[in-house]
Amino acid sequence: MASDFFRSWPSVKAPRVLAALLRIGWKIKRQGGTSHRILERAGWPDILFAYHDKVSLGPAAMRVLAKKSGLTPEDL
Repeated sequence: MASDFFRSWPSVKAPRVLAALLRIGWKIKRQGGTSHRILERAGWPDILFAYHDKVSLGPAAMRVLAKKSGLTPEDL
């Protein structure tokens, strides 16, 4: 699992990332407006997903999100 954090992450549009998070077990706990969502998953601290649909998350943002959520490149 640790090797996943050092892999090269692609730039990915926010809706694709959110869909991947939902597929691996995250659920939307609450939503404020169109972009701010609090996600929850058993055994993990809640995370803030605050990206508009047209935004691309770059490799650095993807690495940070992966560390907080357990997301892997294969989940995309």
